[in-house]
Amino acid sequence: MPKAPVQKKSRVHKQISKTCTKTGVRGVKPPPGIHQQGLVFNTDLGQHILKNPLIITSMVEKAGLKITDTVLEVGPGTGNMTQKLLEKVKKVIAYEVDPRMVAELHKRFVGSILRSKLDIVVGDVLKNPLRPFDVCVANLPYQISSPFVFKLLCHRPIFRCAVLMFQQEFAQRLVAKPGDKLYCRLSVNVQLLAKVDHLMKVGKNNFRPPPKVESSVVRIEPKNPVPNINVKEWDGLLRIVFGRKNRTVLASFMKKSVLETLERTYMTWCSLHNKPVPKDLNIRDLVENAIVSNKYDKMRARQMDEDDFLGLLKSLNSVGIHFT
Repeated sequence: MPKAPVQKKSRVHKQISKTCTKTGVRGVKPPPGIHQQGLVFNTDLGQHILKNPLIITSMVEKAGLKITDTVLEVGPGTGNMTQKLLEKVKKVIAYEVDPRMVAELHKRFVGSILRSKLDIVVGDVLKNPLRPFDVCVANLPYQISSPFVFKLLCHRPIFRCAVLMFQQEFAQRLVAKPGDKLYCRLSVNVQLLAKVDHLMKVGKNNFRPPPKVESSVVRIEPKNPVPNINVKEWDGLLRIVFGRKNRTVLASFMKKSVLETLERTYMTWCSLHNKPVPKDLNIRDLVENAIVSNKYDKMRARQMDEDDFLGLLKSLNSVGIHFT
């Protein structure tokens, strides 16, 4: 029986195989077919390109863009979202960590009248300072979701809003309310600084290649003026009460390791404010009295709202208990 003819690999297939073995493209195997433009997407970098034009258009519309706006985009990929943004605003600042995608962006907009409005920053957005912008619209690499959200909220001057694609569970945590299963420290921290709304769910088949998880689009609008609170102290308090969010507040603070830390910060605070440390200091009694006298002892973090946490922080600060 004659042997079946061996099909030779095309030049493009050979290029794909070669690309998959390069440093920085770990874990990506050549697919049986040819990707668009011979480009292999690196899922290690969160490269799941949003391909549905209706979702892209909807995200851009939800951002309420003005012709005078400067827009921040993170992970522009091949430029599907970038193109829509450039058509509506004065300038787009796009942060891209993958040089191959930067080359794709240059190729897409070379010779276009839109090219002069595009400013590409090559590098990790978490390691580079953010340039001033009015609105952020992005299909984020999901592994940077949490640090990027807090980098956004700490950015000055304050931006108008952000419309961002997240993993669905992360988005649900952002908008969770007291009593919800996913209500957590992230929920409280973000909602202290911003108004957060869930806009739409996005199925995995709207991406190329499809991610393993479902996605959601969220709109974040920073509060202006910013709440007058020490954010590090606030987060220090939340770390304690959300360590076990089903425990009572009092039980969370009575842990030996927590009391030891609070005693050190109390003594530091006294030193910085030229206050003598009481010879009969009992940090356990000091903390317990502040919590019980203001009726926070039987509360649980999973059911407390922003006002409850602010009241608890104020009670503890009033007796010299701080978290930084």
